[in-house]
Amino acid sequence: MISHVPLAEELRPKTLDDIVGQDHLLGVNGPIRKMTEKGMIQSMILWGPPGTGKTSLAHVISKSIESEFVFFSAVTSGVEEVRRIVKKADIEKTEHNKQTVLFVDEIHRFNKAQQDAFLPHVENGTIILIGATTENPGFRVNAPLISRSQVYVLHSLLEKDLVTIAVRAFKKLKNIKYSKEALDHLVAYSNGDARTLINSIELASQIASNITLSVAEEVVQRKAIFYDKKGDYHYDTISAFIKSMRGSDPDASLHYLARMMKAGEDPLFIARRLVIFASEDIGNAQPTALVVATSAMQAVHMIGLPEAGLILAQTTTYLATAKKSIASTTGLAEAMTDIDLERLDPIPLHLRNPANKVMKNLGYGKDHVRYAWKDAPKQEYLPTNLRGKKYYRKDWE
Repeated sequence: MISHVPLAEELRPKTLDDIVGQDHLLGVNGPIRKMTEKGMIQSMILWGPPGTGKTSLAHVISKSIESEFVFFSAVTSGVEEVRRIVKKADIEKTEHNKQTVLFVDEIHRFNKAQQDAFLPHVENGTIILIGATTENPGFRVNAPLISRSQVYVLHSLLEKDLVTIAVRAFKKLKNIKYSKEALDHLVAYSNGDARTLINSIELASQIASNITLSVAEEVVQRKAIFYDKKGDYHYDTISAFIKSMRGSDPDASLHYLARMMKAGEDPLFIARRLVIFASEDIGNAQPTALVVATSAMQAVHMIGLPEAGLILAQTTTYLATAKKSIASTTGLAEAMTDIDLERLDPIPLHLRNPANKVMKNLGYGKDHVRYAWKDAPKQEYLPTNLRGKKYYRKDWE
C-alpha cells in the first residue's frame, strides 16, 4: 500500500525564511525572529484565523532550538496525557539537557482545570508551551496562563502571500499545468487561508493535469468563510454591518449581511439589531424606519430562512438609505448624565398629580395648562436648576 503525504505537509516550512507572511512577527525586527536567533524561547500563544501558519511556526520555533516537539490536541487529549508528557520532558531536561516544546492546538477548548495543569510546568521551565487558538485568548484562556505567556497575533494572509504559496504548491506537483486565471480563482476563494488554498490545489491536481479556470471553479464550490458566532469575527462583522448602514452605504451593508447569512448567523439576531438601529441612528428623521424594522423582525420570526433573507435585505437597504438622526439618542444620553451629575431639584408643583384634597391645598397641579400647545402661555416643565436646558436638538432639519 502506497502511503500518501498530503501536499500541505510536504510544503510545511522548515525555517523562518520559508514562512510566507506575518512579517510583523518574523521580519528582521520581528519579536519571534529575534527570539529564535538568540535561542531564548518563551511560552507563547499564537492567535489567528485558520491557515495562517500557527502549527508551522511552532514547528520552526522548536527546530530552531533543537528541542523535543510534542503535538497536543485540546480536542482529543486530556490531563493524564499532560502529566505523561511533563514527566518525559523533565527526564529530557535533567538527563539530556534538551528542552521540550509542547504545542497545544486549539488551546481555547481546554477547560480551566485542564489549562491549570500546564501552569506549574510552564512556570518552572519544564516545558515551553506554544498554544494555538482561533479565538480571542483574553476570553478563552485563563489569565494566569496568559500572564506566563506572550500573545502573538497572526493575520490572514495577503493575496500576494497566497500567490507565492500557490506557485510553490504547483511546483511541488509533477506534470501539472495551470492557468493564471485558475490560480487567481483559487487564491481569491481561499479567503486568506493557506491550508484551504493548498488543499484546493491538491484536489484540482487529482481532477486534471491541466488546471483551467473551469477546473478551479469545480473544485471551489463555495468560499471558506471563517466565522465564530461567539468570537471576534461575529462581533467584527455585525459591527461592520451597523457602521455601513450608519454611513448610508447599502452595498457594503448587503455585503456584511451576506457574510452573516452565509455563515449561518441567527436571522433573529440580525433583525433585532435592525430594530435597535432604526431607533438609535434614524429616530424621528424617518419614524417609519422603526415600524419597518419591527415588522421585519416579526416577519423573520414567522417565515424563517431562506425567505427571511429577502426581508432582512429589504429592511437593511431601507435603513441604510434612510435619513439619519441621533437627536433622541444623544438627548437621552445627556439627560442621563445630568441625572448622575446634577442636583435633582423637586418636580415643579404645577406638574404634580393632585390626587387628593391635601395635595391640592399644597398647590399640586395649580395653574397647570393642559394643552400648552393650544392654550398660551407656555409653561416650564424642567426642574428649576435645569430650566432652559436643551436635550433634544433636531439634527436632520
